[in-house]
Amino acid sequence: MKELKVGIIGLDTSHVVAFTGLLNDKNHEYHIPGGKVLVAYPGGSPDFELSIGRVKGFTEELQTKYGVEIVDSVEAVAEASDAILLESVDGRVHLEQFKKIVGYGKPIFVDKPFAVQSAHVREMIELARQHNIPLMSSSALRYAEALQEVLADDAKGEIIGADFYGPMAIEPTQPGLFWYGIHTVEMLFAALGKGCVQVTATTNDDHDLIVGVWEDGRIGTIRGNRSGNSQFGGVVHRKQGTQFVDVYSHKKPYFASLLEEVMKMFQEGSVPIDLEESYEVIRFIEAANESRETGKTVKL
Repeated sequence: MKELKVGIIGLDTSHVVAFTGLLNDKNHEYHIPGGKVLVAYPGGSPDFELSIGRVKGFTEELQTKYGVEIVDSVEAVAEASDAILLESVDGRVHLEQFKKIVGYGKPIFVDKPFAVQSAHVREMIELARQHNIPLMSSSALRYAEALQEVLADDAKGEIIGADFYGPMAIEPTQPGLFWYGIHTVEMLFAALGKGCVQVTATTNDDHDLIVGVWEDGRIGTIRGNRSGNSQFGGVVHRKQGTQFVDVYSHKKPYFASLLEEVMKMFQEGSVPIDLEESYEVIRFIEAANESRETGKTVKL
């Protein structure tokens, strides 16, 4: 297996330290072989404190702890890399950054959210197809070991529905479910797949309940909490019973499970998630956000 030169765009999230540690530190308990982070562009959004306020610390950590070269443009990352982790925490900038690097022909992972507009996601998918590059976007919670085990265990028959819960803080620059709600949406789509046709949201200051109806009649829900329970979890309903998803039952970090899939894509070129499903995740969130505002059911 060739050791790939991995580049990172956006040093404004803890994900960059987690991923770099997993790849570059061979003594890490969950070390993932096949590539090393060698180059990065800091980025950062001036109007988003949780972005710009974290760039300096993560940049210094990647430099001092892992010897990562810091460059002054996204293009410089693309030129120096075999594969790219687009990690900018601000989903608003993903399309602009993606357009600058897609022409280099390198496989790209876009961290959540893919974008904060479904039209941006559609454009990114079409550009990836035009340039024939592997493209993937996902929340790490999709690959939580407990969730993957439940989805693989079909002893109780086919899946007829699912309910997931998690924290759902609101961040104005990443509206509604795009900030933390996206994690539970990704878990729901991991269970039910694409095919949602309508979404209805009920919301108050402390909680959200989002109900999605799939074209085959299955119903899936997510509960977002701004007070009380701040853990992730859920249940998957099958024809002969219901399975509880305890995402804290495994020691292995979600990030390690996600990065294993990303590195397979980087090495082999096969994309593990249907891009149309990834598009639908963002469209689902758009519809849920609209329903949160209007109280009405929104068609996808």
